Amino acid sequence: MSFKKLKDIASEKTLSPQEQQAKIGEVRKIIGPIADKFPTMCSDASVLRFLIARNYNTKKAAKMLKGTIKWRLEFKPEKIRWDDVAHEAAIRRLYKADYLDKQGRIVLVMKAGVQSTNSAIVQIKYLVYCLENAILNLSSKQEQMVWLIDFQGWNKSCVSLKVTRDTAQVLQSHYPERLGLAILYNPPKVFESFWTMVKPFLEPKTYKKVTFAYPDNPRSHKMMEELFDMDKLESCFGGKNTVGLNYEAYAQRMREDDKRMSDFIDSGCSSPSNLNSEVNESLHSRDSEDETSSDEAVCANLEEDDDIIHKQMCEPKDEREISTLVCVQFTFNCCISLRWFTGCSARGRFDSGLAVFRAGPQ
Repeated sequence: MSFKKLKDIASEKTLSPQEQQAKIGEVRKIIGPIADKFPTMCSDASVLRFLIARNYNTKKAAKMLKGTIKWRLEFKPEKIRWDDVAHEAAIRRLYKADYLDKQGRIVLVMKAGVQSTNSAIVQIKYLVYCLENAILNLSSKQEQMVWLIDFQGWNKSCVSLKVTRDTAQVLQSHYPERLGLAILYNPPKVFESFWTMVKPFLEPKTYKKVTFAYPDNPRSHKMMEELFDMDKLESCFGGKNTVGLNYEAYAQRMREDDKRMSDFIDSGCSSPSNLNSEVNESLHSRDSEDETSSDEAVCANLEEDDDIIHKQMCEPKDEREISTLVCVQFTFNCCISLRWFTGCSARGRFDSGLAVFRAGPQ
């Protein structure tokens, strides 16, 4: 790859508010009448996130947004409740912290060293539940969250390639621009080395969202102090909180949020989540016996429109489309797959990993 190509990939596009509004209008025009059917999903703020994720390419943003609407109609994330996922939550591999960072962002904690024995679909369902809950609780001035990933006890047996790919697909395709920062705490050193190698292929806004921290590193400790209240931060991340997750209190908070979500749906009001209310509004206006057939009709229309958009898109996909969390997941996979470290060039490893994620779950 030439230096010019690398420079093009690394360039970030910035638009004025007027230019952004024009792009938003273009996306709505491409989507057509569906934009009126899902007003919140197609709001300015929502469309803008999809545009940013696709570097302001309107055709790609429209395709991505329509794919998310279709996915939400089929997966129905707004209907997942605590009792559906409590058995996965009890493993304590992933949970929403009971504190915010100093910028007021929701914090999701992942224990990479904890292995789940539940099926892939159950793990993905709980991941989606946590994301929906986090978005539900975001303040009106905050659209992003922080991921804290603890690598204590991690080894390659802790990672399922299928779950990793499914996770990457959900995060990449349906929750754009929701990540403010991902902190990989005390990972194997090879992770950071590989990340450094991949950085030239990524946009600055992508790789700046991922940082590595180590318990005995003064710079890491200073960074954590600047980001978090150390009295509330768990000791596994260098904080003073030795109690950790109170599972009973966590379950109670989640059940209370479930009730809030149910109240929104029952009342027909818009959810505070930019990703929930558009489906709720549509479903609330239909009789239950018509719900399945109506959803199928909308999905069929979305698929037909996607074929049209796809034919109009002459440019191939490039590396800039990989979201930050996909890159993190990609790093995990590459570091546990020895074939990517034996006899492959740096570019070869990158292309191999990229092909795996684009192929999707097998």
